[in-house]
Amino acid sequence: MRLGPSSLVGLALALPAAAQEISLRLPVTCEIGRTCFIQHYVDRDPSPAASDYQCGTLTYDTHDGTDIRVPTMAAQKAGIDVVAAADGKVASTREGVADVAVTPQTREAISRIGCGNAVVIDHGNGWRTAYCHMAKGSVTVRSGQEVKAGDRIGRIGLSGLTEFPHLHFTLIKDGKPVDPFAYGAPEKSCGGGTSLWEASLQRALAYQGGSVLNKGFAPGPVTMEAIESGAADQDTPTTRSPALVAYVRAIGLKGGDVQTLTLFDPDGKPLAQNKAPPLDRDKAQWMAFSGVKQPPGGFRPGLYRAVYRVERDGKPAIEQAFGISLRP
Repeated sequence: MRLGPSSLVGLALALPAAAQEISLRLPVTCEIGRTCFIQHYVDRDPSPAASDYQCGTLTYDTHDGTDIRVPTMAAQKAGIDVVAAADGKVASTREGVADVAVTPQTREAISRIGCGNAVVIDHGNGWRTAYCHMAKGSVTVRSGQEVKAGDRIGRIGLSGLTEFPHLHFTLIKDGKPVDPFAYGAPEKSCGGGTSLWEASLQRALAYQGGSVLNKGFAPGPVTMEAIESGAADQDTPTTRSPALVAYVRAIGLKGGDVQTLTLFDPDGKPLAQNKAPPLDRDKAQWMAFSGVKQPPGGFRPGLYRAVYRVERDGKPAIEQAFGISLRP
């Protein structure tokens, strides 16, 4: 998400300096790596290039927060709460912005309210947090209200300058956005600094250089639109389906990555394999699929498995295995 000049984050500035640290809980009620994923980190490179806190590519130029993404629009519509990351007082809110993905035609107009439906919380001692892109009608707090860590303040949405449902979470210290994963680390450093997340979150929030956002099986061709909407999850293959297709949508891939998706029959023998050529450049997201048409007499009942692998610089980077039991 790129914040416009009148972003609500601008309301979180100009607080007195203080040295006291802050401890943050996860600002969403989802499970990182399973029901939600980190799409982008803070850009730590002051140049026109971009680099996350591990010198990776999971960010873009001037990105000032952490984007926590849900896997489909269906998951967003089902409702995922946004909660206060720490105790504090609500400094400001915005409501009434529609949940609509930005397009090239609407980008300029939407940039004036880039943060969308949002809340800013003042935690004292120079610390503030901002929560952007929440669902229209979901903000539950008002300016001046005291909140405790974990209190619900809204739901993940698609409002403002965004192309996918997520929470853009910005941590601000003395008027400047800071990186909660590497607080105090020098610019352009790889690692270092202090994590400001609660100790219980350290393992779940360990850096991942790419993740599998969606995976599953379909009875025919799969489109990115069907995956994004959640429709691809609804059509379960059977032994009589016209085809059996394994699909994956991955995020955070890098140029040069080699992806392989292999489909196995109930005996563990390969039925189909899709080995893509090395990626020509970094990809925010990428879809891969591998499948076969129905054989004469239909598919044999049993457990079919798929394995997705990403090789990066000659080493394994991502691996996911998943399966489906085919029944008549």
